[in-house]
Amino acid sequence: MDRLSNVGRSLPDSRALLGGGIAEGQRQAILETLDAGLAAVEPGRALSLHLDVDGGRARAGNRAYSPRNVWVVGAGKASGVMAAAAEKILGDRVAGGLVIVKDGHRAPTSRVELVEAAHPVPDARAIEATLRLVELGRHARADDLILCLLSGGGSALLTWPAEGLSLADLQATTDLLLRCGATIHELNTVRKHLDRVKGGGLARLVGSAPILTLALSDVVGDDLAVIASGPTTPDPTTVADACRVLDRYELWATVPAAVSTRLRQGAGEALRDTLTPSDPAFDRVLNVIVGNNAQAASAAASRGRELGLHATVLTTTQQGEARNLAPGWLAWAATFTTAEDRCRFPPA
Repeated sequence: MDRLSNVGRSLPDSRALLGGGIAEGQRQAILETLDAGLAAVEPGRALSLHLDVDGGRARAGNRAYSPRNVWVVGAGKASGVMAAAAEKILGDRVAGGLVIVKDGHRAPTSRVELVEAAHPVPDARAIEATLRLVELGRHARADDLILCLLSGGGSALLTWPAEGLSLADLQATTDLLLRCGATIHELNTVRKHLDRVKGGGLARLVGSAPILTLALSDVVGDDLAVIASGPTTPDPTTVADACRVLDRYELWATVPAAVSTRLRQGAGEALRDTLTPSDPAFDRVLNVIVGNNAQAASAAASRGRELGLHATVLTTTQQGEARNLAPGWLAWAATFTTAEDRCRFPPA
C-alpha cells in the first residue's frame, strides 16, 4: 500500500482532473482497487496456482512429471520472484538453474542463480547469461525436467544474436523500434528473426529433457509466441513479416547494415529461421500462462465495486504509444468529473 500511495502522490494531474482533489476515503478506495489488481497477478502467487507437487510428482496444466532433477531457467522482470516461488513449491527437486532478471529485480533464491542484465535494450551481460542458460539446458537428461519461467522483459534479457549479427546491431534495432512506437508484437516479430533463442529457438537448442514453460503475460491477447519472444513456442511469423514492420516505420535507412542485409536476403529466399508447430522440438514442450492483464483488470474492478466505486473493465486489448493514447482517455474521463458526478460517489 505504501508503494501505491507514493504513486498516487506523484500524480497531481489526476487530482486536477477531478476538480480540486480526491476525498481521503475515495483515494484509499482507488489505491486498494489498484492493489487488488496487482495482487491478482503477483508472480509468486500466480505460479503457485499453476504448479504443485502431488506425492513425488510435479503437476502443471494437464500434465504430471516425475523428474530425476528439475532445472529452472528463464528470463523476465518477474522471473526472479517466480524462481523463488518454484523453489518453495518443488523443494530439493530443484537441482539448480539460471534465470536472467532486470537490474534491481533480484529475489531470494538458494538453488537457482539469478543474473542481472539490462532492459529494454539488451547488453553483453544478457548474451553471456543466455549462453550459460543454453549450456545448462543442453546438459539436462531425458529423465529431468526443464522448468522455464518467463515474464515481460524476457525478450531483452534472453538474447543471443543470430549468426552475422552483433550486440550493437540488436541494440540499435531495438532502440529504433522502441522510439518509433512499434507495438510489442511488431518489436518481437523483428527480434525473433535476429536471434537464436527466440521464436522457439531455446526449445531447439536445449537437450532431450521435457520443457514446462510457465509464463506471466504482459501482452495483449496473451500470445505465447510474443511473451519474451516465445523461446519455447512455435512462431507464426516469417522474415517477410519482420520486413513489413521496417517498411511500416520506414526504418530501412536507419537500421544497421547487417540487420538490413539479413532481413532482405531472408525475405527474398523465404527464409524460415524460427520454428513452426510441426517441429519435433515441441513434442516435449508444455506452455502455460499463469497470469495476465485481464486477470489484473478483473480483480481490480471487482474490488472497486466492493468499495463502492463505479468500477468496470473498459478494455484489455488497446495497445499503442502511451503518450498518444492518454489524451483520449483523459478527455473521456473529464466528462465524468462534474459536481453532480462527484456527488454520486459512492453510488447509492
